[in-house]
Amino acid sequence: MSALIDNRVAIFGLGIIGSRACLRLSEAGWQVACWSRTRRSLLGEVNSAGEAVTGAAILSIYLKDAPAVKDLMERIEPFLRPGQLLLNHATLDLETTLWLADRCAALGCGFLDAPFTGSKLAAQNGQLYYYLGGDPESITRVRNYLAVTSRGYLHCGDIGTATVVKLTTNLISACTVQAMAESLAIATHHGVSAECLMQAVGENACASPLTAMKFPAMVEGVYEPHFSLANMAKDTRYMLALTEGIETPALTAVSKRMEQLTHDGLGEFDYSVVAKPYFQHHE
Repeated sequence: MSALIDNRVAIFGLGIIGSRACLRLSEAGWQVACWSRTRRSLLGEVNSAGEAVTGAAILSIYLKDAPAVKDLMERIEPFLRPGQLLLNHATLDLETTLWLADRCAALGCGFLDAPFTGSKLAAQNGQLYYYLGGDPESITRVRNYLAVTSRGYLHCGDIGTATVVKLTTNLISACTVQAMAESLAIATHHGVSAECLMQAVGENACASPLTAMKFPAMVEGVYEPHFSLANMAKDTRYMLALTEGIETPALTAVSKRMEQLTHDGLGEFDYSVVAKPYFQHHE
């Protein structure tokens, strides 16, 4: 059995976030082995998920959704060894998060529930912010590792709590962006300029980093993906799975809207693309 190397890590998923995490870790001196189902030709990229596992003390998952994470686990489980620590950064449903924890426990591996907030620029600049669920000892073990890609973390509690926090914060973002799109459509329909609305919001209690980030993209009609509509629609499905016995009319309506727009072909754009249908007649 190969000995674990303290500064050797494995990264799974080389999309917008994972690829940038790999680069930052490599530049910081970590030994990085990375793997993605789609070849990216990155430094440290290996031919199989199992190869990435070998010798790694810490393993990080930056995949899209629960099916992708479950597929990865089937690939790497034969190679996992006691003492390794697996961090899941993908936004998952609670059931899958707990399933992952159970699989790791059965193998003698550590596990941290570790989703994050932040998109392309935050990943590039090492400014992600992690929500962590799990035991304090494991968190202490990865403190320096997470510091390379983040500005900090919040320990939310036991495994599963970080997943709930991530989903419930995304609920606010999803509903806010849909509300922004509707407000922009109504205001401009009645002769108010987009610039006037943005300035008004900037002086209002509803102003936030999210409104400052997404309004210009909506006005310009530029929807370069920082966080895709398909991903947010997926997250709203996972949110709805948490709502038994709780009425969530805003979430229900926004999830339905985002699912429909994803079905209509807008899924790969940034989720601010929910504004696009209101202004298509101007194109």
